[in-house]
Amino acid sequence: MNKHSKLGLALVLVFGMVPLAFGAGTTASGEHYGEQLGKVAFAVSCQAQAAALVERGMALLHHMTYEGAEAEFARAAELDPGCAMAYWGQAMSYIHPLWSDPPSRERYQQGAALIDKARAAGAASELEQALIAAVAAYYRHQWEPDERPRLASFAEGWRQAYDAMPEEHEVMSFYALALIATADPADKSYRAQLEAGRLAEQVLADNPQHPGAHHYAIHAYDYPPLAEKALAVSRRYGEVAPEVPHALHMPSHIFTRAGLWQESIGWNRASAEAALKHPFGDAVSFHYLHALDYLVYAHLQGAEYGKAEQELARITGINGPIQAHAASAYTLAAAPARLALERQQWEQAARLEPRTPADFPWERFPAMEAISHFARALGAAHMGEPQLARDAIARLGELREAAATTSPYWARQVDIQQKAAEAWLMFLQENKEEGLQRMRAAAELEAGTEKHPVTPGEVLPARELFGDMLLELEMYSEARAEYEAALARSANRFNSLYGAGRAAELAGDREGAAGYYRRLVELAAQADTEPARLNAARQFLGRP
Repeated sequence: MNKHSKLGLALVLVFGMVPLAFGAGTTASGEHYGEQLGKVAFAVSCQAQAAALVERGMALLHHMTYEGAEAEFARAAELDPGCAMAYWGQAMSYIHPLWSDPPSRERYQQGAALIDKARAAGAASELEQALIAAVAAYYRHQWEPDERPRLASFAEGWRQAYDAMPEEHEVMSFYALALIATADPADKSYRAQLEAGRLAEQVLADNPQHPGAHHYAIHAYDYPPLAEKALAVSRRYGEVAPEVPHALHMPSHIFTRAGLWQESIGWNRASAEAALKHPFGDAVSFHYLHALDYLVYAHLQGAEYGKAEQELARITGINGPIQAHAASAYTLAAAPARLALERQQWEQAARLEPRTPADFPWERFPAMEAISHFARALGAAHMGEPQLARDAIARLGELREAAATTSPYWARQVDIQQKAAEAWLMFLQENKEEGLQRMRAAAELEAGTEKHPVTPGEVLPARELFGDMLLELEMYSEARAEYEAALARSANRFNSLYGAGRAAELAGDREGAAGYYRRLVELAAQADTEPARLNAARQFLGRP
């Protein structure tokens, strides 16, 4: 036992023993997450009842169930106003390092005030002082919309805590989170992510029930070359917290990377059911919509179009307010766009209505609104309606500029969509060479980015769209290479597999075509429709 753990044990004995497994409880907001949240060995120098709430809040922080965590920490502060970690936890719950929802100016100022209260309360242990200092680093800046400087300070704060206490599980876990949040997306060595994964695995070796170590290992390895490393932990995470929607959803990040569609479907169904039990006040939680977007995507990859339509009906049938969150906005725009574009239903894509539902605050999420205009532009281009396509492309330009004020990442995603839409309009208007060059630029731009956790995958990958264009030009080997690149980034995508198979077939490589088509048919074993592409693959293979 290290010196910090010995000190923590002494504090528990003085202030009351806190159970490692959490009992059932209802937060101040009415949320209830059951008896199992995992195990957090965290000694808190507070009164026993408040300490139990702090530990519960800590577990919910690790699950990124931030509203529930905040409520538990607030209750702890009410019970014990001298509990420094109760104020620390509230301030920490405002920071969502991996989500596209930085705190507002008012919320940021509240967090800074809470950290001041934590300091004033007087942390009794070295560990608590280190935790407070790490979070205080985030709040030392003047507020601005761009969160990147604050996250850089956040990561530095946790690095210093880790250097001082390299064996403390909570420090190791939050440092892993900070490394993931600030990893350079252009660094394809994944140095920071691998270090974060190593830390998470080290915590799990000591405490196999630690919620944060499960969660952060999945995020650390949520990249195509690394996903295999997280398959085992993904299959365990939902058992650690079987009533927490986000814990039930997270395994599907890895199953999506690996193209394991039925496993993704199973976990997201469970997540959606759990999320319905935990509304955000009087609004439907974004966790519900987030799970449904992943369900739509997974069903589409297996040609389960009827099931995908059922999930879309659940989204459009929501009666009442929806939590204003980037994940909610993404699902509302992406799900109908996916159903149209993945099935080449260009008329349906062209007629999509942006900003639906109308009472959602779309002005806060320009990059998500852009998805609808991207679909409209592609649909209109294919339908021979150039003016409608140009109008949608112009709107993409406006939304790119709006997104750039808060997120360079999302501005780039809109830029990729705009370039791809322009490329297809040019190509279908008989300016094929310029269209091809513009599509190549979009594909290269996308290759320099990483998929955001808010989405299971791009609505239509640029590499796949480039492959489609090359296939139409009868450039079969080049098209096949682009589909392979798309598959390396998004394993077992239905349309990329079909495209690679078709390119191989037309090039005369029947063995290669059979390999792609065989995978496609196997993945569509539970198809509930008979799309032309699946039938073509079956016919090639001589299957009914």
